[in-house]
Amino acid sequence: MLDVSSFLIMSKWPPQWPERIQLYSFPTPNGIKVSIMLEETGLAYEPHLVTLADADVKSPEFLSLNPNNKIPAIVDPDGPDGQPIGLFESGAILLYLAEKSGTLLGRSPSERHRITQWLMFQMGGIGPMLGQLGYFHKFAGSEIEDPRPRARYRDEAKRLLNVLNTQLDGQDWIAGDYSIADIAIASWLTALDFYGTKDVVGWDEFTNLPIYLDRFLARPAVQKGRSIPARD
Repeated sequence: MLDVSSFLIMSKWPPQWPERIQLYSFPTPNGIKVSIMLEETGLAYEPHLVTLADADVKSPEFLSLNPNNKIPAIVDPDGPDGQPIGLFESGAILLYLAEKSGTLLGRSPSERHRITQWLMFQMGGIGPMLGQLGYFHKFAGSEIEDPRPRARYRDEAKRLLNVLNTQLDGQDWIAGDYSIADIAIASWLTALDFYGTKDVVGWDEFTNLPIYLDRFLARPAVQKGRSIPARD
């Protein structure tokens, strides 16, 4: 049984079922990666809503689990060595849950490495660039008169989307079978609607991407996981 006292975060978000994986998250692109993965695997978990307000993500309790003050994070009471483990960074959590469940990480070492490379592509490229694109079009960056930042992130977003579009020629999923790479990438593609930047990047010009995203959104686990944890 998980010793609740060993994780300070549980004093702010107390578990009802401490024997389950504890998810601390908010339904952003990075957050829904983990809730979708948990739904896909069928692993038992308990979600906790952690808002993006400083009172939550910069609280001592949350920082005790993730010093980088970003969602998502998890505590698994049944870690790899029979001891509880806490993890942050959505990509690392996806890899952990794939290993724990034995799913969505390929059936051979070669497949695993190909999936991992596309996961890293999302973590290092798609996520940061689409996030910056959104900042300069929807949030405070939109007030900056200099057009160069917007052009920079628009052009880089279009380049990365073209990489994905090309990769999807003749296949349903990014690295063969459906995998954690698709969960990571497609979760971030949904951000284009939130940011209102589909027209900016010429979304409809990428013939494979709308079909790919629709295929992803049709999955029952995706439909459920996208709204977990529920917003207040």
